[in-house]
Amino acid sequence: MRPDGRRADQLRNLEIIPGFQKHAEGSALVKLGDTWVCCSASVEESVPSFLAGKGKGWVTAEYAMLPRSTHTRSKRDPGGRGKEIQRLIGRALRAAVDLRGLGERTLTIDCDVLNADGGTRVTSITGAWIAIGLALRHLVGKGVLADMSALKPPVAAVSVGIVDGEVVLDLPYVEDSRADVDMNVVMTEDGGLIEVQGTAEGATYSRAQLTAMLDLAAVGIAQLTAAQRALVFG
Repeated sequence: MRPDGRRADQLRNLEIIPGFQKHAEGSALVKLGDTWVCCSASVEESVPSFLAGKGKGWVTAEYAMLPRSTHTRSKRDPGGRGKEIQRLIGRALRAAVDLRGLGERTLTIDCDVLNADGGTRVTSITGAWIAIGLALRHLVGKGVLADMSALKPPVAAVSVGIVDGEVVLDLPYVEDSRADVDMNVVMTEDGGLIEVQGTAEGATYSRAQLTAMLDLAAVGIAQLTAAQRALVFG
């Protein structure tokens, strides 16, 4: 039995609050168990210099944990780990947007962890797609974009791992901190892989276990992308 009583293939309770920030073009507070992340998308009518005049947009991300999102106070500086995570979020979301369809605009995604209990980076990616979708819907409503075609199908992410010899989905901190294998999987709605980050702690894992973890991740991501699609497209 897992510490919170879930089945091995069960996500934590998911709650999404769209429009959480009043002034952002798109935003959502995503609660996955006790991991809460506020994701916002801001639109700028310009692109970095390396894209100027090329008719393409850009998507970038920033990530940070609030000082008391964990058991002890952390500094506001994201540090090396935070910068690595925000690069991951940016890569994932650039796979979710047609940059030419966006035009010469920049979408900046801010992912701020309000409460951390494992899986902050994957929850950030799931919430970031929603924030982008709502921001593009805002631009369509203003007549800036003709339609939602710049938004590709949902991209979501989830953690999987091996704990006490069992492959499990969506690890909270109590499991993540003692997992034999910890893996983060970023995937499209149709099962295309964007990124897989998997690390064993003190032991190896087999190809069969890798396949089992990817299969289980797909189960969770199917649920997450269904929630994303329903919220953005209705």
